Amino acid sequence: MEVAEIFRLAPLGIRVPDKLRRSCENSFLVCFAFVAGKLIGMGRAISDGEYQAAIYDLVILPEFQNKGVGSRILIELHKRLPVENIILYSVPGKESFYEKFGYSKMLTAMAKRTKDVEIFRLNGYVE
Repeated sequence: MEVAEIFRLAPLGIRVPDKLRRSCENSFLVCFAFVAGKLIGMGRAISDGEYQAAIYDLVILPEFQNKGVGSRILIELHKRLPVENIILYSVPGKESFYEKFGYSKMLTAMAKRTKDVEIFRLNGYVE
């Protein structure tokens, strides 16, 4: 699956293609970006369609990063999400990108990991 390769190259980790396909199929909304027919990025959201949404997996090939592709995907997701409250994960150090779109750091969010807890901590996702 092309998307799994984008994750690897971004680098945002390894995704199992079948699991990634199912995660997209089970999402409320998925947005793909193409250049000349080549997949260069994606973003997806889960939502109850009424109150809450979460954006996951905003990922762009490295050679297309910082060229507005991520911004376009995020704007398209926002336009299509019929909710007032949207949360998302950010790669540590990239928070300022999301702040430009009105996101603020949360003071009350909690995360529970069932695997790789220490890696999650070492990479700066949790305290």
